Amino acid sequence: MTPYIKKIQYYETDMMGIAHHANYIRWMEEARIDFLDRMGFPYARMEAEGIISPVRAVSCQYKRPCTFGDTLEITVTVDDFNGVVLTLRYDMTNAKSGELVCQAKSEHVFMRRGGGILRMKRDMPEFTAAIEGMCPKP
Repeated sequence: MTPYIKKIQYYETDMMGIAHHANYIRWMEEARIDFLDRMGFPYARMEAEGIISPVRAVSCQYKRPCTFGDTLEITVTVDDFNGVVLTLRYDMTNAKSGELVCQAKSEHVFMRRGGGILRMKRDMPEFTAAIEGMCPKP
């Protein structure tokens, strides 16, 4: 899948001119929403159907700083999916230099609005098939 492109804005930087670390989490969400759109399962559609996907965990390993005006290519891949928890990996690369800026992961569960964990194989078989097709092979 093609990477999500993110241009670093001035307001996303700190007094040193470096992108603030908290913004990487926002960029992961932007890339995840784009990823789901491209898969054919827009998050807005899932929410309209009463499905939410809260974050269970997130981790980032910062490799190099980003500055105002840099452009990132964020590649989202499926790291694991057990039918309940989806783990996504994000490789953020400086588009100009090709250097890895950040590697990150996020874990998500799928629930009905108002409560109740979804069993995706039963409740959304087409989504499950699409995600399982992107899982790394053992």
